[in-house]
Amino acid sequence: MGLFGRLRSSPYTVSALKALTWLPVVVFVVDHGFSYGPVNGRSMQPTFNPDSNKLKRDFVFLNKWAVNDHNFERGEVVTLTSPTDPKLQITKRIIAIEGDTVQPLRHSAAPVHVPKGHCWVEGDEAFHSRDSNSFGTVPMALITAKVTHILWPPSRFGAVEKRPVNLDRVSIGFIQPGRDDDFW
Repeated sequence: MGLFGRLRSSPYTVSALKALTWLPVVVFVVDHGFSYGPVNGRSMQPTFNPDSNKLKRDFVFLNKWAVNDHNFERGEVVTLTSPTDPKLQITKRIIAIEGDTVQPLRHSAAPVHVPKGHCWVEGDEAFHSRDSNSFGTVPMALITAKVTHILWPPSRFGAVEKRPVNLDRVSIGFIQPGRDDDFW
């Protein structure tokens, strides 16, 4: 009996082929839908990795589907491709969106106007974060997912809170569609 004869006679062949037909669906969902990932470093303390132990990391639920419409709100936590190192994924909180004006944490810096299609992101722990205070506004196209829940450790399982922005630092603006597009 040849190779195909043995495969056909195996009771596992049909089950394996049925499972393999779902592989493209699973790959699509993980790439474009929902996934999980670790949060590294101290830049988002105390929201993530609150105990500074480098051996313990929080794992979070990533909603990649939610970024397709580029509808972001101030205070949401997102993952994005680092503007300074495209190989690196970083986790930050959106502080300001297009049309807003932000006072950077460096007090000597002038206020920054967030242009159309961009946002201002910061880590929750300002002293351990490389964020918009060091690299400026970020194109919203670099955002890869919204972080919605902490999955691990089980003692911290739950939704990630959306924090209100500090209105002493952020002047909320607005963009009128079809008006002053050249300014942006």
